[in-house]
Amino acid sequence: MITLERFEEIVFELAETLPEDFFRELNGGVMVRERCLLHPEAQEHDLFIMGEYHRDRYLGRFIVLYYGSFMQCYGYLEEEGLRPLIRKVLLHEFRHHLESLAGERDLEIEDEIEISRYKARQCLLQKT
Repeated sequence: MITLERFEEIVFELAETLPEDFFRELNGGVMVRERCLLHPEAQEHDLFIMGEYHRDRYLGRFIVLYYGSFMQCYGYLEEEGLRPLIRKVLLHEFRHHLESLAGERDLEIEDEIEISRYKARQCLLQKT
């Protein structure tokens, strides 16, 4: 399991590889929080929020990745296995940011569909 400090370093290293345009109006930048965050729609202890994009009236626009959620799901992985997963979540949150700037909601809709599929699977599991 990697430390919180190393996780932060990886997140910032990966963020530095992204085009400068991705950071336009992302005035709060990218940050890491230690907590493990369970999704509000979780039926069991099995649906975690790995990252979030925020648009706040006072705090501005920023991206958060949750170290605790990554460790809950992938804590058994070494750094080389974890790095691509962090990149995937980071890119996902940047897509939310870029779509927000463009007035689009495609990824929000995709996320809603995934949650609906999760809930349907959970419903089927409960019936068996």
